[in-house]
Amino acid sequence: MKIREKAVYEIWKEGNFKKALTTSDAQAIEVIDTGMENKDFAGPDFLNARIKFGNITYLGDVEIDSKHKDWKSHGHYFDKKYSKVILHITLSNEKHQPFVFTKDKRKVHSLCILDFIDAEVGKTLLRAVQMEQRNKSFIMPCKDRNALVSKKEKTNFLIELGIERFQNKARKILERTKQMIYLKEMNIREPIVRYDFGEDFDSRKFKPEEFSNTVLWQQIIYEMIFEALGFSKNKDLMLKLAKAVNIDFLIKYSEKENFELLVESVLLNVSGLIPEKISFNEEKASEYVREMVEIWDRLKSDYDGMYFKQEHWHFFKQRPQNFPTIRIAGGARLLHQLLKENLFEDLIELFEKEGDSKDYAANMRNLMVIEAEGFWRDHYVFDKPAKEILNYFVGISRVDEIVINVLLPILSVYLEIFNKSESLRRVKELYINYNQKTSNQLADQVNSTLILGRAKERSILYQGMIELFRNYCVKERCLECKIGAKIFN
Repeated sequence: MKIREKAVYEIWKEGNFKKALTTSDAQAIEVIDTGMENKDFAGPDFLNARIKFGNITYLGDVEIDSKHKDWKSHGHYFDKKYSKVILHITLSNEKHQPFVFTKDKRKVHSLCILDFIDAEVGKTLLRAVQMEQRNKSFIMPCKDRNALVSKKEKTNFLIELGIERFQNKARKILERTKQMIYLKEMNIREPIVRYDFGEDFDSRKFKPEEFSNTVLWQQIIYEMIFEALGFSKNKDLMLKLAKAVNIDFLIKYSEKENFELLVESVLLNVSGLIPEKISFNEEKASEYVREMVEIWDRLKSDYDGMYFKQEHWHFFKQRPQNFPTIRIAGGARLLHQLLKENLFEDLIELFEKEGDSKDYAANMRNLMVIEAEGFWRDHYVFDKPAKEILNYFVGISRVDEIVINVLLPILSVYLEIFNKSESLRRVKELYINYNQKTSNQLADQVNSTLILGRAKERSILYQGMIELFRNYCVKERCLECKIGAKIFN
């Protein structure tokens, strides 16, 4: 959450208004209950608020946006998650528009909060908005000046940051595995909304043998892969789904035929993505949905975890290949690799043998690339065939991200716990030498600014660029950066 949004949330929750709220036509607004802040799912910012407009009290949701036009640009106007919104609050409303409209064309009052709060607070919030807009087109302070620093010095610092980023991931993975061991001892089922592990956990000493259960490692791989498949919009929900439909549940069915289809059914039903109707114009879609429902009907009595809703998922402004339906289809097949094809054991075995980095990388890609098949090969949604055939559920660029950000850090933690020093050395060497097939705008900008040619293709440098940008450049820590210190001192 951005700082300005957090500030507006607090103003709304605390009712810190300098004057009484009114609608554009001078109706009094009385906030009886601000509602519950929505921290867990996609949708409006506050749920189940009670607000009196004039003489009528409404029960519904509240959405907070930076600008009035965000209602439309964020797709709220056709998203049924926002159909219960009763008040829209903005930081700016340049065109002084008093309403927004829901999917069912219902008119909702829209208020510019600056009209009702302290002027100085308002100025601070507006400055935060302007700062965010500048950050979207952020230019690194050392642009056109870093020729003073040699390419070797730049790459050495990026390698240092890339290693630091890897170590931070490994620490988080170790902490998560400890949490899983502890929660199992406490008999606490995940996903949990909030849990304070407290002093007992902090002081607890974990022995290597407590990490020997393969299911523990399968679960952490599952969680982190699903989070990676979710991209920025759906990653939190994909992670929650992996915790809800956990390995302990899925492993019961691992010997059954059509395990992939079974996992697909479980995930689509628990996620809430299966449509309520099972009859479509296209018979293929009808047959597929009926099959998914029938499989789930046989299994659901064994499931006692959390369920999700279709409206929790983001489809808007996503490339069809990144729709949660496609990501779940790919995830189901990776779970087949994990539980039926012994993916984790194969990875451990791979690094027990001496080899070069190219061979290790090729083997890992072969294990992880998932070709598209079945219903989702020519569909992105249930009720409409795709115009083009999908070649991969999980392609090589996404696999490279998973190898670098998930598999290698997990393997390093496992191998260190069990003191497999030679295998650990090979994992770290692969991380240092891995060349990836993917990039993003952030790495492109850093690479271009630092005049590093094709350096971003080397994963450790790519990771270092992300670390540099996020923890130094945008935080204006130029003098703490080994590149910036040489330029600006």
